[in-house]
Amino acid sequence: MKNLVKNFSLIVVTLAVAGFAMSCKSKVPKEQEAAIKEQKVTRKVAVQAYSFKEFTFFEAVDKTAEAGAPYIEAYPGQIIGGEFEGKTHFTMDQETRDIIKKKLNDAGVKLVCYGVVSGIDEAEGWDNLFEFAADMGIEVITAEPDTAHLDYIGTLCDKYEISIGIHNHPTPSFYWDPEVVLAAIKDKSDRIGACADIGHWARSGKNPVECLKTLEGRIKSLHFKDMNLMNDLEAHTVIFGEGVLDMPAILAELDRQNFNGVYTIEYEYNWENSAPDIKKCVEYLNSH
Repeated sequence: MKNLVKNFSLIVVTLAVAGFAMSCKSKVPKEQEAAIKEQKVTRKVAVQAYSFKEFTFFEAVDKTAEAGAPYIEAYPGQIIGGEFEGKTHFTMDQETRDIIKKKLNDAGVKLVCYGVVSGIDEAEGWDNLFEFAADMGIEVITAEPDTAHLDYIGTLCDKYEISIGIHNHPTPSFYWDPEVVLAAIKDKSDRIGACADIGHWARSGKNPVECLKTLEGRIKSLHFKDMNLMNDLEAHTVIFGEGVLDMPAILAELDRQNFNGVYTIEYEYNWENSAPDIKKCVEYLNSH
């Protein structure tokens, strides 16, 4: 019996030593370990110009650059600014487009998305929108189209290689529930997907993480927000990480889905002086 115990003890010690040796051999060098820790998901961060709706588009571009975001999403109807009285509508002429392109280039900001577009009732309107988007280098059009138009929109998406993200406003708007969006797009062009507005989901009492799971594989862009309240249509945006949304869980879900689209910060509060808050939101996305 003593020999048996002795042999068993010897085996345990031997295995422990072997395990320790193996762990030492497989240990990541300190330099490599540090490099791994430094690796972060690179997020494509934009600011929705509507965050600066009290200012001109040119001012919005400058404020976006100052906040550290390299991308912007324009919306229909903002005054262009400078010496120009026109607005950022997709029906603008080529001269106006070129003026905007120069401003963006000078500021080092890329126009990556455009929207929210709604109310287009004819094919010609969609044709004009997509031609404008292609000329401006826009990657995603954010819209709330009539479902009857989706097949035709799909042909334009494929022709111009531009995606369309169906946007959700809060309940009772038509697309407020991700299940409605999914049902509308499931048999359409793969370039038709969702612009997931996580703040509007929260306002409507929806769990953003579960909504993202519902739309997995079809999310084209995001309107990214943190909110001061859940399930309250009067809730307003706050600096990321300071509200009620589980931002780490939301980002983890997007990372799990390998989402590589645009995180558009849409800050709908403190309208006259939102730039410092938006800068903090940019920093949050760049560090998480």
